[in-house]
Amino acid sequence: MTQVTIKRALLSVSDKDGIVELARALAANGVELVSTGGTAKAIRDAGLEVKDVSDLTGFPEMMDGRVKTLHPVVHGGLLAVRDNAEHKAAMDSHGIGAIDLLVVNLYPFEQTVARGASRDEIIENIDIGGPAMVRSASKNHGFVTIVTDPSDYAELLAELDAQDGATSLAFRIRMAGKAFAKTASYDAAIANWFAFADAFSNPLGPDALKATPFVDKLPLAFTLKDTLRYGENPHQTAAVYLPQSVGARGIPQAQQVQGKELSYNNYNDADAALELVAEFAGGDPAVVIVKHANPCGVAQAPSLLQAWREALACDSVSAFGGIVATNVPLDGETARAICEIFTEVVIAPGADDAARAAFAAKKNLRLLLVEDLPDAARPGLQMKSIAGGMLLQSRDAGDIGPGDLKVVSKRAPSAQELADCLFAWKVAKHVKSNAIVFARDGATAGIGAGQMNRRDSGRIAAARAREAAQTAGWDNPRTIGSAMASDAFLPFADGIEVALEAGASVVIQPGGAMRDDEVIKAADDAGLAMVFTGMRHFRH
Repeated sequence: MTQVTIKRALLSVSDKDGIVELARALAANGVELVSTGGTAKAIRDAGLEVKDVSDLTGFPEMMDGRVKTLHPVVHGGLLAVRDNAEHKAAMDSHGIGAIDLLVVNLYPFEQTVARGASRDEIIENIDIGGPAMVRSASKNHGFVTIVTDPSDYAELLAELDAQDGATSLAFRIRMAGKAFAKTASYDAAIANWFAFADAFSNPLGPDALKATPFVDKLPLAFTLKDTLRYGENPHQTAAVYLPQSVGARGIPQAQQVQGKELSYNNYNDADAALELVAEFAGGDPAVVIVKHANPCGVAQAPSLLQAWREALACDSVSAFGGIVATNVPLDGETARAICEIFTEVVIAPGADDAARAAFAAKKNLRLLLVEDLPDAARPGLQMKSIAGGMLLQSRDAGDIGPGDLKVVSKRAPSAQELADCLFAWKVAKHVKSNAIVFARDGATAGIGAGQMNRRDSGRIAAARAREAAQTAGWDNPRTIGSAMASDAFLPFADGIEVALEAGASVVIQPGGAMRDDEVIKAADDAGLAMVFTGMRHFRH
């Protein structure tokens, strides 16, 4: 059927924004209103006439509202094929009236999970009747109009106005597709909570699901935020999607104050910068500079301006056209210093008026403000598509503190050397493997990333440090007396040679290589201190 006149509407919503206005407009068009519970009360309180669903079914709402619309009178009114003689006879025989419009939105399951509700409350916010009605109406879209999103109320009313109180088939098809997507994403959120988040609140205890940590079927649901100009390269298409989880914090949720739209590469690089600077949340001001998803300078200092200068000094060449992230709000002086070089994106948890004014002079620079930094220790999943499948893993939330380090050398590191080790280790976690990071006094001295062997990564890091010293006019590179961090174990003693050549005094690495004894002996022979973390941070 091309056009369907709306004579009776069933309204049952959790989110009541706009529902009274919609009900008033429908009533003005002569539509009979039927509703449930709180929705019926809101409509009735607005002075509108509305029937309770219980008036149709002959049954009261029961079991704390769990059972109210699960009834043949409701689903028959939604599912009946109006031009089918048998269906019409069944409706007449059982007193089932047609429902032409269903307006439903579902219990706030994701919001309930996000605010840390108890398991029992979360389960009570798993909607049953709502999705059942949505699916019934959507299946029968040839005769029934379904609306699940309050943002579509205005379009519905415009459609009714344009079609003289009816809806077109094209409108109903589009709304049905949107409704099925809604129930699919809703079910996906519930399934993923049972599969992952519920593992730690399961009444059987946190070990209950360890035998099967990954489910046989993984439902995914994301919402399109924006299409991008292109992907990594102009011949590739790209888009950014938002997760259905409530309270997600990251680049897609940031407020873009100014600048061109973000590209695919901007998103990728900005995410790398934000994830790394989040490691320093709550501490002294920190600055991260990222280029091609790898940090090229990181520093933490008493002031943000000092942290910027120290981070930039590590590799001012690579910083050109880079991404900058800070762990504290931006001030005007730091913003003006950042503007002295070409910068693609700046991310911060706030910016004062002076900082915004400084960036405004650089109209192409993208300024992104985040409400909160991501939690570096948050649990979560990472996905990566491969030809013929998908890889899934828990995100690298591993962290190391002073008490986790094992001193394996004859010489124990000093307190300052330990601090340098831990700083270098935080940075190495976010550098593509093979990764070598030199750091001293809260700043990176040299970073080597993504090489096929870590000896070359170390030599690249040392070369960058020497170049930085020449640029700054220092007598020596900052690798002298630094800590060298390796993201994975040093397989051969040549890793110690790289540290010595650079002038490092201490090495932090996971340990666990077959030749650990040889590596430790090389460190002892050179007078180096060395600590093992027992944890590696490969990043591919």
